[in-house]
Amino acid sequence: MKFVVKAWSNGKARAGVLQLGSCPHPIETPALLLTTRKGLPVFIPPDHFPSLPSPDSLLFHVSPLHFLEGISLKAISNIGGLHPLLGLRDHILVAVPRDSIISIPDHDSTNRIGASFETPSGRMLIKPAEYMEMISSMRPNLWTTLADEVPAWASEKRNKASVERTLRWLDECIISNSKDGAVFGSIVGGSRVEVRQSCAQEVSRRNVEGFWIGGFGLGESMEERNPLLSAVMVHKLPLIFIQSLHSKDSLPEEKPRLISGLGLPEEVLQGVAAGIDLFDSTYIYHLTLGGFALTFPLERIVTQITKYQPNSDSGSDGTKINLKATMYRKDTSPIVDNCKCYTCQNHTKAYINHLFNVHEMLAHILLEIHNTHHYLGFFCSIREAIQEGKFEQFRQKFVGSRREHLFSAALSI
Repeated sequence: MKFVVKAWSNGKARAGVLQLGSCPHPIETPALLLTTRKGLPVFIPPDHFPSLPSPDSLLFHVSPLHFLEGISLKAISNIGGLHPLLGLRDHILVAVPRDSIISIPDHDSTNRIGASFETPSGRMLIKPAEYMEMISSMRPNLWTTLADEVPAWASEKRNKASVERTLRWLDECIISNSKDGAVFGSIVGGSRVEVRQSCAQEVSRRNVEGFWIGGFGLGESMEERNPLLSAVMVHKLPLIFIQSLHSKDSLPEEKPRLISGLGLPEEVLQGVAAGIDLFDSTYIYHLTLGGFALTFPLERIVTQITKYQPNSDSGSDGTKINLKATMYRKDTSPIVDNCKCYTCQNHTKAYINHLFNVHEMLAHILLEIHNTHHYLGFFCSIREAIQEGKFEQFRQKFVGSRREHLFSAALSI
């Protein structure tokens, strides 16, 4: 694996290039990992993968826990891993045990032996040796070490215990690693700044190719998140402070950072501002499941703010619309004008509204294609803003447009 930072903006936000030997195309960062269930997107069929923006759509998040029922690990290994099993030879598979759909961390049941997860099949306790057997059989391109994630309200004692376990499991995973993919060391610590900082220092001393920042999206507010992110990130400083750039409380800048739990556009912008490179999020999945379509502008610096038109049936909040709403029954326009996705090029809001009304699965397929295309476009806009040195302006414009819309909505009630 090779990772190079190509541009900085406002000191911390950065754009880079990630290259893996198995993937013929370099991936530009910041980038989004697409949510999968058992290795494939939940709604989009494989024959529609070529219609998605490439190579941005080649990054897939995979939870090894999804494969514990069904085909055996030995069979997966004999086939050659997940790439040939799923027919995704050119895709980058990133293995992270946690997701927000069917593999949810259960901090109450996690113990010194292994990490516990709530799944549709019940509670599962995963030991480091068992996890490494999964990784060895599945052969993902990137994988994170096993972690003990705790929510924001966990006690200081529980936070420290989670760090001790995560570091011990990290060492066990590294020792057991058979060179199957790049290793991302897990950083935890709950809502305690000093504990997260200590964990980041320890993980950065290990032989890992990157870092996975866990424990977010588990109850903390956006205000609480800023100091927690700053505690573990490297800061791009002016030349006079260059000696402190690689201080012991920072992650080295030449290694990529992956985070789980930040999915909303504002949260992604917050993560990018802190120096995050890769985002593992189920935001698109949950939007699609609810019938929502992303509609916010994708200009590099948002210059047009759609005026709020009060209508309780629209389900609009300035970033998305609810296509299940009755107001779209006769709307013959595409979801977003001039959108290049397959859905907007071929179908209308009225048709998708009809599909939802008759409970047709095609509604979710078309909607996830659009939402994926649109959100990947959002990440492309972020990269362009960083490369032009205008990320903070982009962020302020986007957040400002959302606030104006919500303010207008509140006044109309």
